[in-house]
Amino acid sequence: MRVFVAGGSGVLGQVLVPVLVARGHEVTATTTGSRKLDLLRGLGAEAVVMDGLDASSVHDAVAAARPDVIVHQMTALGVAHAGTNMRSERYFRDTKRLRTEGTDHLLAAAEAARVPHVVAQSNAGGNGPREGGWKTPEKDALDLGSTTAPLIAMESLRHTEKAVLAAGGAVLRYGWFYGPGASDDQAEMVRKRKFPMIGGGTGVWSWIHLEDAANATVLAVEKKARGVYNIVDDEPAKVGEWLPYLAECAGAKRPVNLPAWLGRLLAGQVAVSMMTSCLGSNNAKAKAELGWELAHPSWRQGFKDVVA
Repeated sequence: MRVFVAGGSGVLGQVLVPVLVARGHEVTATTTGSRKLDLLRGLGAEAVVMDGLDASSVHDAVAAARPDVIVHQMTALGVAHAGTNMRSERYFRDTKRLRTEGTDHLLAAAEAARVPHVVAQSNAGGNGPREGGWKTPEKDALDLGSTTAPLIAMESLRHTEKAVLAAGGAVLRYGWFYGPGASDDQAEMVRKRKFPMIGGGTGVWSWIHLEDAANATVLAVEKKARGVYNIVDDEPAKVGEWLPYLAECAGAKRPVNLPAWLGRLLAGQVAVSMMTSCLGSNNAKAKAELGWELAHPSWRQGFKDVVA
């Protein structure tokens, strides 16, 4: 199968590409500049420079690759997802455009090149307060509150999901990434005490190891999956549980606990919402329909293996 990975040089793309190649797929992977072309070639892909925000660039790259499936992994977020620089629209600006304009460009290019299937990245962490329990299934809408910055993040994800589903594709709501290349910044922030707990850490997060995320993505490609899937591990946990454990694994002091009002001033409402209002996600559908098996079913052992 010819697979076009938009954003192949990203943190997940670098794990996904070699798995696709190892399974016999012909992979074209994109990056935004020439600096990472050799990296992608080393992973076994045909490497292409593409500007995801330029319709002509996307059209030409997809047309040249003639893929059977497009995998949308474009994002402009750093790997330290829970950092303290999420105060304003600037944090989400480029990723918002990739999730809206970039998604539209990819779908238009797919239609022009008659690509029958699209698989796109979404996020399982965007499920805010709701009634009926804390482990959210795929039918629950994305929601991270009503303030400006969270709305910008969620609206762009909703756009991606709506557009890809309307095109008959699959949306993968990944948990928070950890693993080689995705955990180093988080661990370093904890060691430097720049990763505080906020509001008691009552928010529930679902994590996913990059290896498991890549394997689920390959299955979605190969099975021509359609619909929404939560790609998370088996053990959602409160921030107040996993963050001190991450600090322990990293050999750091226990993170300081900031009241919500102070966290809002220092880190912004997005960080407060993530630390206090997120809900864990249920992975039963992905297991049942994709035949997905987790190599890392719990972040507990995963953190110990990756960070310690």
